[in-house]
Amino acid sequence: MILIAGLGNPGTKYEHTRHNAGFDTIDRLAARHGIVIERPDRKALRGDGVIEGQKVILIKPQTFMNLSGESVGDFANFYKLDPATQVVVFSDDVDLDCGNLRIRKKGSAGGHNGLKNIIEHLGTDKFIRIRIGTGHMLPHGDMISHVLGRLDQSDQKLFDEASKRACDACEMIIAGDIDGAMNKFNQKNSHNK
Repeated sequence: MILIAGLGNPGTKYEHTRHNAGFDTIDRLAARHGIVIERPDRKALRGDGVIEGQKVILIKPQTFMNLSGESVGDFANFYKLDPATQVVVFSDDVDLDCGNLRIRKKGSAGGHNGLKNIIEHLGTDKFIRIRIGTGHMLPHGDMISHVLGRLDQSDQKLFDEASKRACDACEMIIAGDIDGAMNKFNQKNSHNK
């Protein structure tokens, strides 16, 4: 069994903002595989299905971004999952150009409060994260306004392509090829290749 979490903030006010890249991407993955994410469970909306022959639980934590770990940690503990191999997280990354992906098996939160909270609740930084670039903030800009803002039309197109590739990468990871996914999708400006 693999737990896949898409990070974001609940509520229509936050729909399709940069910070909700994880929600948008997990919705895309769910739609590909006919999984409906709507059942409330452990401070999240949950959907169950099978991807690449593996049982999966797809979740969208409903605790707001900074407390995402409460739900992710609760699922991991309840199902006795090994975070290093059975937890995958989709999140936004404002340090990546829009359209780029960064897949890691472990590491710091990189200033992302949702990932930081997941590390705290899992008790480890060893879990797979697929970070989706949402573009850099303008110099002297306000970070909160930036992450809660929406992409312009050209960046939205880049994001949509990256979100599709993030789903492709996740499918490879579920199939057991994390290294292959990292090699294929971590290339800088891979959306131009």
